[in-house]
Parts: sequence; C-alpha cells; structure tokens
Amino acid sequence: MAALVRWDPVREMRVLRDMMDRIMEETFGPIAERGRVVESWALLPRVDVYETDTDVVVKATVPGVKPEDLDITLTGNVLTIKGEVKEEDTEENANFIRRERVFGTFRRDLTLPVDVDVEKAEATFENGVLTLRLPKAEVAKPKRLTVKAK
Repeated sequence: MAALVRWDPVREMRVLRDMMDRIMEETFGPIAERGRVVESWALLPRVDVYETDTDVVVKATVPGVKPEDLDITLTGNVLTIKGEVKEEDTEENANFIRRERVFGTFRRDLTLPVDVDVEKAEATFENGVLTLRLPKAEVAKPKRLTVKAK
C-alpha cells in the first residue's frame, strides 16, 4: 500500500529552482567558480540590433567597461564584441555587507542579417552604450526597379 506524502509547496519551488539553475549552467556555463567569477552570462551585454535602408545598427549596453577594453571584430556576417569588466581595488581589510557586482571577461557573437561594409563602419561609446553603425554592402542594399507600362 502506498504511503501518502504531504504536499509541500516550498519543496516544489526548490525543485523548480534547482532545475532552472541546472538549465542555466548547462546553457551559459558556470556563474562562479570557487568565489571567482568566470565568463558569466550575467556579464553579456544586452543589445539592440536594427536595420535602416542603408545601415545595420547595433547598440550594446556595457556599463563599467572602458572603450579601450573593448575588442570588436567582424568575420563574415558574425559580429563579435569582447571586453572585460575589471575589478576595482578595494581595501585589504574591507568587510563587505553585500557584494553583487560581477567582474570578468565577456564575449557576445551576433549574426548580422545582411553583409556590411567593414571599411566604412563606425563605433562610438557614450555613457556605457556602444553604438556600431555598419553600412550595408552594396550587394545587400535594396534596388528599386521602375515598372514601365507598354
């Protein structure tokens, strides 16, 4: 005869949280390794990518990163943004009440929807926002045809 088990909603939530933690670690890698942050999904810059008639524009939020610590490359139609959020020097005997900020390297690969002209690309950085303006290659720009009636 089967024994009745009392339903515990807190236990159910813990099981769900453990499952979500495993999914995140399998997908994005470990968040911390022995207290040291390694390439963490928490560091990945959030991006907006949009297209105009002439350009592909990428805006990436990279707070705490200096422009000289960014490495931007384009291979084919894959844009790679790499950087590092460096840890600030703290007092040796500091007793942290809370420490939530993450530090380490990040890498974000984005597949662009069209070919772009790398030679005419522009990158600007203001208030923690990296803006890349990537002109479309001539082949990718839409061509208008005029229809002539007979």
